Amino acid sequence: MSASQELEKAATNSALEAVRLDKQGAKGMAITMYQKAIESLLQLVQLYPEYTLNKVYIQRAIAYQERIKAIQGAVTPNEPRGEVRNGGTIENGDTRGTEGGKSSYEELIITEKPKVNWDGVVGLDPAKKAVKEAIVYPVQRPDLFPLGWPRGILLFGPPGCGKTLLAAAVATEIDATFVSIDAASIMSKWLGEAEQNVAKLFSSVRKSAIEGKPSIVFIDELDSMMGKHSNEVGGEIRVRNQFLKEMDGIMDKGKSLHVYVIGATNKPWDLDWAFIRRFQKRILVPLPDHHTRLMMFKLYTANLQLAPDVDLHELARLSEGFSGSDIRDVNQSAQLKLIGEFFESGQASDKEAKPRPLTMEDFRQILEERKPSVSLDMLALYNRWSEAFKAL
Repeated sequence: MSASQELEKAATNSALEAVRLDKQGAKGMAITMYQKAIESLLQLVQLYPEYTLNKVYIQRAIAYQERIKAIQGAVTPNEPRGEVRNGGTIENGDTRGTEGGKSSYEELIITEKPKVNWDGVVGLDPAKKAVKEAIVYPVQRPDLFPLGWPRGILLFGPPGCGKTLLAAAVATEIDATFVSIDAASIMSKWLGEAEQNVAKLFSSVRKSAIEGKPSIVFIDELDSMMGKHSNEVGGEIRVRNQFLKEMDGIMDKGKSLHVYVIGATNKPWDLDWAFIRRFQKRILVPLPDHHTRLMMFKLYTANLQLAPDVDLHELARLSEGFSGSDIRDVNQSAQLKLIGEFFESGQASDKEAKPRPLTMEDFRQILEERKPSVSLDMLALYNRWSEAFKAL
C-alpha cells in the first residue's frame, strides 16, 4: 500500500470512528477523531499537491472542521448526524444500529487506549502533578501507601482544555486498560438494561486489575449521568444508584486494587453531592496561560511553512482566553484557508508549485473572525466552584 493510500485509509477510518462516537453523543472523543481525519487529509494534500482528489480532501476537511465547531457549540440532540460512507463522503439521516435501535454493552465502551503520553499534554503542570500523585505513584510503589489511595478523580473545567488528554496520558503512563464511556449513552432511553451495563463494566475492569493490569474507567460528560435532575424516571435513578454502589466497591475492596474512575465535566456545579464526595481528587483543568499557548502554537506550527514575520509570542498574546482546542482550530483554519487559496489560484496543477508560507496577517484574520469558546462568566463559575470543592 502506498503512502497516499495509507493516509487516505487513516482519514476514512478516523472519520468513521468520529461519526460513530458523534452519533453516540461522545463529543470529546468524536472531536479527537475528527481532528485525526483532518490531519491525515491535510498531510495528503501537502505531500501530493498535484493529486486530482485534493479538492475533495479539502472539502472533507472543512466539513469535519465545521462539525467540530457545531459540537463545541452544543448542537441540539435531534440534529441529524452524518455517517461516513463511500470513502468518506457524509450522508445524513441514517440511524442504523444494533437490532431495535439498542446499543450493546460492547458498543458503549472504547477499550483501545489512545496513543497519548505526557509530552502530548502541553502545560497543565498542577493537574499533571495531582493525577500522578493519585494514580501513577500508587501503581509504581503501592507499598508506600498504607492508607490506600484515591480511586475517583474528577477533572473539571472549560471545554477543550485537555481533560480527555490527561486521562489518556495517565493510562499510557501506567499501561492501563483504558475504558472510555459516554454518560449520555449509558443513560439513553433506549437502554433498558443500563444498570446491568454499569455492573458489567466494573466487573470487567476489576477482573483486569486482579489479573495485574491497572484499569481506568473514563467517563466523559459526567454531569449527564450524575447531575441533579428534577424529572428523573426510575431507570435513571437505578443507574445512578448502581454507579454509586460500584464506586463504593472499588474504594472499599482490596487496598491493592488498581481500578480508577476518572470523570470529566464542563458543568461541575450540576453534579449531585453524593457523587462529588466519591471523587476524592477534584482537579481544575484551566484555560492555557501565555506560556502554554506559546508552546501550543509551537507544537501546531511545527510542520507548517511560516513566513519570517510570524511572531508566535504575539499570537500567544492575541489568543488570551482561548482554549487548547480553540488554538488548534486557529492553526488548522489558517492552513485550510491557505490551501484553499492555492487551489483556487490554479497553481495546484503545476507539480512543482507549493503554497506560499503562512504570514502573520493570515493568523490575524483567523483570530479576528473567531472568539474564545469560553466566556468570562463561565470562567467565574469555574473559579467559584473550584474554591468551594477543589481537592488536589
